[in-house]
Amino acid sequence: MELIEIGKKARSAARILATVSSADKNKALTYIADDLEKYSAKILSANAIDLENAGNNGMKASMVDRLRLTEDRIKGIAEGVRQVRDLPDPIGEVVGATRRPNGLQIAKRRVPLGVIGIIYESRPNVTADTAVLCLKSSNACILRGGKEAINSNTAIADIMKDAVKKAGLPEGTVELIRDTSRETASEMMKLNGYIDVLIPRGGAGLINAVISTATVPVIQTGVGNCHIYADKDCNADMAVDIIINAKTSRPSVCNAAETLLIHKDAPQEFYTKVSAALADKNVQVRACERAILKFDGAIAATEEDYATEFGDLILAVKMVDGLDDAIDHIAKYGTGHSECIVTENYTTANAFLDRVDAAAVYVNASTRFTDGFEFGFGAEIGISTQKMHARGPMGLTELTSVKYIVTGNGQIR
Repeated sequence: MELIEIGKKARSAARILATVSSADKNKALTYIADDLEKYSAKILSANAIDLENAGNNGMKASMVDRLRLTEDRIKGIAEGVRQVRDLPDPIGEVVGATRRPNGLQIAKRRVPLGVIGIIYESRPNVTADTAVLCLKSSNACILRGGKEAINSNTAIADIMKDAVKKAGLPEGTVELIRDTSRETASEMMKLNGYIDVLIPRGGAGLINAVISTATVPVIQTGVGNCHIYADKDCNADMAVDIIINAKTSRPSVCNAAETLLIHKDAPQEFYTKVSAALADKNVQVRACERAILKFDGAIAATEEDYATEFGDLILAVKMVDGLDDAIDHIAKYGTGHSECIVTENYTTANAFLDRVDAAAVYVNASTRFTDGFEFGFGAEIGISTQKMHARGPMGLTELTSVKYIVTGNGQIR
């Protein structure tokens, strides 16, 4: 019953938000950014409880890093809010117009989706990132984070709810489900009539559970089994830099590389340098039988390794016969997130761009750039790996729909 009441509040708020001015939304976003910084001690105190619980429960280090907040990270979240505030408001934008021979004027105008539900795991920054994107695009949101971050999420959500109220926006604009049971999550997935679209953010288990259970529309996001293909014509130093960045700069995130594919004729210089660099970063290499002798301390890869998003300092490696072999491997194991080729060969690079099916395809750049902030969107609500209206980093325009505005002077059919 509590979830129904949250749904009713959000639905009521969504109707009001659809007509709220950009100035009023920006005022609320300013309050949110300022208050997140002002009350950072409250957030850090709540986060400390979550971190203590994580330690007691044996959470792995890479996941603890996703959970951890610091003064600098809170400032970064607040800065992200201000950047979203300063982006153009997509609501009301006319994205197409025509005049028919009968005199009808038909325009396509951006409108909010309505109520957006977000189910996510142990990253408390998602609580703020998603809520402010929804608010800027005039959507109400219902947030349901994981139990690992419930104290942090509650502190952030309470600050945002107070800021929204102070700005004069309706109750229900930002709602957090505080019951983290699976039963409540399943009920949320079936909240037809209240939630217009549901966006899961997390690992494969969460996303697959949402897809199989939800009766409300779902935008599939997040699972990132990302590959880097080092071509025979790669620049060895560039390739090593890209691989180390993509794998080790933040191994727990969805745009981190999980598999390295290497052309069988790649220069020995590359193997020497990449093996040493991975060892220096304490990356465990799981390699195929052709590649295993090229990496000190490598262990044999299994079929499952090539299908796994490790989220850790583990890298699957496979030697391939060429571009076709690499693309076939990506087609079999990739999740449609981000794929990269490192090569100096223009023809090979373009073939990779044309033939690889993913939301983001890179030539000579790290997969870690697949991110709403890096793409200039201010922030993102997730990385869509589907092929519907939203694909890749989902910024403000991806949180809108359209309606047709038809103006006549008495026409009948």
